[in-house]
Amino acid sequence: VQLQAFGGGLVQAGGSLRLSCAASGRSFSSYNMAWFRQAPGKEREFVAGSSRGSYSTYYADSVKGRFTISRDFEKNTLYLQMNKLKPEDTAVYYCAAGSVPSGAVITTTGPYDYWGQGTQVTVSS
Repeated sequence: VQLQAFGGGLVQAGGSLRLSCAASGRSFSSYNMAWFRQAPGKEREFVAGSSRGSYSTYYADSVKGRFTISRDFEKNTLYLQMNKLKPEDTAVYYCAAGSVPSGAVITTTGPYDYWGQGTQVTVSS
């Protein structure tokens, strides 16, 4: 599967953005999907995930209650709705797909086989 992320930009603190990740090739319903982010000088970190099969969602504590991950199966697109953005949310955001057991909760990068190219999100204070 090929992934293409877009929708990043510059926004003021408290604002909102919606990231999109278009999947092509095999249907993304077959994969665990997730968003990660990487700030300058820091390791890539988990943000939000959607399990294969159950399509249950899970989030990093730092974004819980502010971000929402969702799938549009008709458009084969993954979304990340980001509300109440903070300067510490500034990073390059990546979408990822992984072939893992149904219902698995995966918050590390290793099990994800496919990655989008990343989209920059900058939150000004």
